Amino acid sequence: MSGPRVLLTRPREDSLALAAILKDHGVDALIEPMMTIRIDGAARLDLSGVQAILLTSANGARALAVAVPGAARRLPVFAVGCATAQAAREAGFRAVTAAGGDVDALSALAAARLRPEAGRLVHVAGGVTTGDLVPRLAAAGFEAERVPLYDAVAASAISPGARRALEAQTLAGAVFFSPRTARLFAKLARESELEATARALTAFCLSQAVAMAAATLSWQRVCVASAPRRDALVASVVHTLAGSPGQRRERGRRDEG
Repeated sequence: MSGPRVLLTRPREDSLALAAILKDHGVDALIEPMMTIRIDGAARLDLSGVQAILLTSANGARALAVAVPGAARRLPVFAVGCATAQAAREAGFRAVTAAGGDVDALSALAAARLRPEAGRLVHVAGGVTTGDLVPRLAAAGFEAERVPLYDAVAASAISPGARRALEAQTLAGAVFFSPRTARLFAKLARESELEATARALTAFCLSQAVAMAAATLSWQRVCVASAPRRDALVASVVHTLAGSPGQRRERGRRDEG
């Protein structure tokens, strides 16, 4: 192991991308998805009369690409943050604008750039979602609806590999992007009698709401990103773990190279 190691709880595809970014900063990862994304391949989305699509996750972008024909990918897409915007671009959508990382910023961006009389808005989401994007848009005068195009299926247990790492205290922390994944990890840790292992870990949280959900376990430390964006959370992980022995060894190897 070349550097400190953290547990990644996002769905596998998102965790793989995050692990690659952290690896570039000398931080290793153990991927332990709290949810598996299942996209409805048969779903089709009627976009007649729609002026823009709103996305609050990269999974929404991937599900949207399955549900709409190529011609519809010219419609404006407003994404909650940069990572979601990048996923939309990779899925073939051309006019993509990123907000500041949370629902507040996304609703404000839509209200500033769009006009209620120009057509309805569609929020592509999962079967279970948090936040109140559609009510916010409705309050601003827009006709808006939430369309679920995928499901996030919760994990039922901590995997054997993650259990061994937690029990052996080979992890420096766990990374959480949503209140739901933080609550689920805490639930599964208690059911597996692993809750005491959190006392040796730092919980890295995307927002204060995520930190509150994680607080059902007793952590050595809780770190909240400076902004609800992936890059800010990565910076929090790297900055916090910069003084760990593994990180110092990794920097030393780079200097020698």
